[in-house]
Amino acid sequence: MTVEPTTESTNFIREAIEEDLQTGRFTYVQTRFPPEPNGYLHIGHAKALCIDFGMAEAFGGVCNLRYDDTNPVKEDVEFVDAIQEDIQWLGFKWGEQGPLYASDYFEQVYQMALQLIVKGKAYVDDLSADQIREYRGTLTEPGRESPFRNRSIEENLDLFRRMRAGEFEEGSRVLRAKIDMASSNINMRDPTMYRILKTPHHRTGSEWPIYPMYDFAHGQSDSVEGVTHSLCDLAYEDHRPLYEWFLEELGLFKTRQIEFARLNMTYTILSKRFLKQLVDGAYVSGWDDPRMPTLCGMRRRGYPAKAVRRFIDTIGVAKKENLIEIELLEHLVRDELNLSAKRVLGVLDPVKVIITNYPEGQVEEMEAINNPEDPSAGNRKVPFSREIFIDAEDFREEPPPKYFRLAPGREVRLRYGYIIRCIDFVKDPVSGNITEIHCTYDPETKGGYAPDGRKVQGTIHWVSAHHALDAEIRIYDHLFTEPNPNKVEEGKSFLDHLNPEALKVLHGCKVEPSLAFTQPGETFQFERKGFFCADLDSTAGHLVFNQTVSLRDGWAKIEQKK
Repeated sequence: MTVEPTTESTNFIREAIEEDLQTGRFTYVQTRFPPEPNGYLHIGHAKALCIDFGMAEAFGGVCNLRYDDTNPVKEDVEFVDAIQEDIQWLGFKWGEQGPLYASDYFEQVYQMALQLIVKGKAYVDDLSADQIREYRGTLTEPGRESPFRNRSIEENLDLFRRMRAGEFEEGSRVLRAKIDMASSNINMRDPTMYRILKTPHHRTGSEWPIYPMYDFAHGQSDSVEGVTHSLCDLAYEDHRPLYEWFLEELGLFKTRQIEFARLNMTYTILSKRFLKQLVDGAYVSGWDDPRMPTLCGMRRRGYPAKAVRRFIDTIGVAKKENLIEIELLEHLVRDELNLSAKRVLGVLDPVKVIITNYPEGQVEEMEAINNPEDPSAGNRKVPFSREIFIDAEDFREEPPPKYFRLAPGREVRLRYGYIIRCIDFVKDPVSGNITEIHCTYDPETKGGYAPDGRKVQGTIHWVSAHHALDAEIRIYDHLFTEPNPNKVEEGKSFLDHLNPEALKVLHGCKVEPSLAFTQPGETFQFERKGFFCADLDSTAGHLVFNQTVSLRDGWAKIEQKK
């Protein structure tokens, strides 16, 4: 599919908000981003973030960050902190009230539940979870009423207050809304509002032995905060009638819910549950593993936040789900880094070159450009000496056709250096690998230019052997071998499509000395190799770089085929 940037005229959410303001339905715009603090945000959440915060910004409004912390079994402060870091990394700011929580409204929501009981719109049910599922019916068959559905208001109030007091065991009772067990929308068939959970909460401790369900807490929290537009993915479209039913029955401010298609991307899993399986099963090193589609993983890999936001803006807001090629994201990352990343010299598979006619002990400082796309980035000095390292792939004993790099009797240009000619080489007698290449240099070609005008087609990179620093380089590929790992054959799971080549670790790589004091998170272009980011594992004595993206643009090839 060809993806064009979304324009204002094609953004149906923007059009709906404009209409609401024009008709007077609302006089201001307020949105919210309501993450569950039970995992890390991923690229799919970035789409929701850009829509929630972006719409508020577009209309001079506010977007609240409100955690949906209604299930203490899965929640942790670790996730709360990580979510805030990711939002700030993307460049968004929530309302001045600071981060909000559904737990801020536990008492208010509890009182609303009592209000519905008094109206005869809610009841305490003693059916088990399995029985409730059985009684609910199917898509083609109506549900059946619970034998406890017609309890008196007084009995329901008593039982619910005793649930609040912690008198009953988990799973023994729930509070359900009394709506319509024959509704064509299963969500309206007396949904559960409260369940008993005797698990301490990360904010309220053991104060509450009961917790509201998302469907009951979410809309009321929106209303209490004065949220005008609840923007959410299509999974909640069938929940909208329930969302509106609660607000109507409680006589609350009526937030408008609008749904959009969630993000699906090739070679990627965006289910938090499946991502947790990858982490718990040690298929990856953690939530911030650079192979993960989490925002912290992308940040660690070196993806610029600006590129992520451009990606979301480019794919736009749709009402129908589709599959976006990951190559588009990589293209935008590459495009952004091309403008901002400093160029450096790095050799991933080093083989030594001895320049036999270069004076022993002599060291020259070669002028190197930091970024040809940014003149203000200036230049730097790169040391050059008699012994250098080049990449093994830049030499062939028997060069194939159209091979313009180093070979016996051939000349190449050293980037920022001299023109050299291969005169001999040494091979390991056991492995047959090239261990040493002997060359001569032309001292009149400093900077790589021949004053006599002779043409030298190949240009290769290098580092001075005496000055080079050792580095560990991590090369990444797609985490999955299938473009759509969500669709699997019967009897298999997404784990069967894990790519065994998704990570290759290269040791003994050589990089120029300017990288000695690189800080984690700094990004560079290793000339002729790709874009790399200093990893969190980097220290002054142990440099580690993650490959962010290669120089090869896969998106351009996809576009050419269309």
